[in-house]
Amino acid sequence: MMKIKALPDVPRWAVLAAHAVPLVTLPSGLWRLALVAGLPVTQDAELGTMGFGVSVYVVSLSVVSELLAFLTLGLVRSWGEVFPRWMPFLGGRRVNPTAATGAAFAGVAGLCAIAGWGVYASVADLGPGIPASPAQNALLIACYAPLVAWPVLVAAVAASYHRRRTGTRRSGRQYGAGRPAASSWV
Repeated sequence: MMKIKALPDVPRWAVLAAHAVPLVTLPSGLWRLALVAGLPVTQDAELGTMGFGVSVYVVSLSVVSELLAFLTLGLVRSWGEVFPRWMPFLGGRRVNPTAATGAAFAGVAGLCAIAGWGVYASVADLGPGIPASPAQNALLIACYAPLVAWPVLVAAVAASYHRRRTGTRRSGRQYGAGRPAASSWV
């Protein structure tokens, strides 16, 4: 079985969820790159139909979304607790758990807002739409459907990170309170 890198006190489900986030964003990014490359993902996806500026925007959108997805790994790895030494001004300092959790939940709110707007725009028939055959439409849906899991996974991992770093559970008890010490298990 392959070992996934994470801190030892992180629940396995949180580690798997954090590693799943970059994977759920990958299909939509690949679809956008295929569009820029002129592959037949839409009916008007011919090489050269997109201007240079639009192509740069679409590629940048794919790269930025994947980089933001990779930030979720910081909630289960050491660089989410202490900034790496190579970072100017912050290197070696502890990460404020409230700030990290707040940033993660702000990202969740932003993703939910974008998804909500997308659903509204689709239902209200705003915009020109994407001309596509049924097969191309199925490919589009298959590539973008995994994005529904993105905010859910980030919220779950952020909640786990907050509980682990602040030492509290929902009941307000100290994390691990009432459990015997490891030395008494022998």
